Amino acid sequence: MAESEERLLMLIDDEPAQSRLVCALAAREGWRAVVFDDCKTALAALTSDEGNAYAAVLLDQWVPGDKACDFIREVKSERPGLPLLMLTASTSPLLAVEAMRAGATDYLMKPVAPERLLKALRNATRVQAPQDELQPLAEKLSEKLDFDAMVGTAAPFRTALAKAATAARSHGHVLVEGEPGTGKEMLMRAMHASSTRSKTCDKLVNCGSMQANSLDSLLFGHEKGAFAGAFDRQDGLLQACDGGTLMLDEIDRLNLKSQERLAAALSTGIVRPTGADHGFKVDVRVFAASDLPLDQLVEDGEFSADLYNVLKATRITLPPLRERLGDIPALTRYFLSRFKERPGLSHHSIADSALTLLEAYDWPGNVRQLQAVLFRAVLFCDKEALTADSFPQLSNLLGDNPARGESKARGVGVLLYTDDGNLRPLEEIEADVIRLAIGHYRGRMTEVARRLGIGRSTLYRKLSELGIDNAA
Repeated sequence: MAESEERLLMLIDDEPAQSRLVCALAAREGWRAVVFDDCKTALAALTSDEGNAYAAVLLDQWVPGDKACDFIREVKSERPGLPLLMLTASTSPLLAVEAMRAGATDYLMKPVAPERLLKALRNATRVQAPQDELQPLAEKLSEKLDFDAMVGTAAPFRTALAKAATAARSHGHVLVEGEPGTGKEMLMRAMHASSTRSKTCDKLVNCGSMQANSLDSLLFGHEKGAFAGAFDRQDGLLQACDGGTLMLDEIDRLNLKSQERLAAALSTGIVRPTGADHGFKVDVRVFAASDLPLDQLVEDGEFSADLYNVLKATRITLPPLRERLGDIPALTRYFLSRFKERPGLSHHSIADSALTLLEAYDWPGNVRQLQAVLFRAVLFCDKEALTADSFPQLSNLLGDNPARGESKARGVGVLLYTDDGNLRPLEEIEADVIRLAIGHYRGRMTEVARRLGIGRSTLYRKLSELGIDNAA
């Protein structure tokens, strides 16, 4: 279905006020919402001849009460590929886990922010997502606000972090560029947390999730009566963040008129709300993120040269995950360690066969996609270790890709797990470590023993016990 065509959303909600709000928000993205008061009626409509017209379902958890997960399973049995989003006021992470296991595509907390709802709808119904991006879960972990939480040792990634750490301690505006999912939002938050303004106000706005007029009012504010519907005066975020930091995600999607207005405000330090005959002096620092290189957009006439010049003094580029494949094992173990902290989820290790599979994929959705794929695998894995079988969709995408046979990033290593996810015997692992050390140090047994932390006599005894040729 083309992006411009109207899409049909099944909304199951018995609260009229909330239904009207969701319908209005969904309409911004080209959705027409049909409201149902109860699950029985909704399921009947879904299984009727006209039911295939629905492109997504949004379920308020309070409508079915404790039977929410049962209803989700019924919907998924009838329409396996239909995206189903769950809206709830419950803060229980156990409910989120159970909803995901039942088949929910996403889980939204009330009161849901407009940009969060619209982003969830976009993600859930992205065209050809299963082929191109392994349609990700929008499940989010609460992120730590420091650079230590940004895992990776690849040279371009560490260079970007070092530049960001230096920029955090200065006072100028910062531009962060990189593909979607590379960690731009997290980097901006880490910079604010490490800056001299860390104790002051900070706000994050996604410029791609709002209409131009609404975004203008949000950023610059407006006077009462400035336009139709302006029933009250509203302060803008530029004014609210005076002395603090304003983070603008997807600034490349800000319209040109607003770009010029923002450039003037940042250059002069004066913000003039819509309809006001005077401005306000502000001291606000802007961190802006863009999915596309802004210099090219400026050259094509699609981005304000004035705003680009204001922002580009410190320009940081985060590399895509395909350019830092060696970081996948560390990122994987980091995410698995975070998942186990969530109620309802247990600790999982990962087998070498699974890591090899992860490293063979080029990850168009980058680190965010890796997190989503791992989260999905953990949800449905009953074993202690994730194996290649834990990622069936990824296996289907890669097919018989020759790169799957050996890790491109890790090279020769020591396998810890068998293909069924169980640990190999300690004796076998120890033998592999000794063989690896002998090969690495070219048979210099004194050096091998020293690096392994054992005496030469102990090393030779182990060679004999394990049946290892010291020329291995």
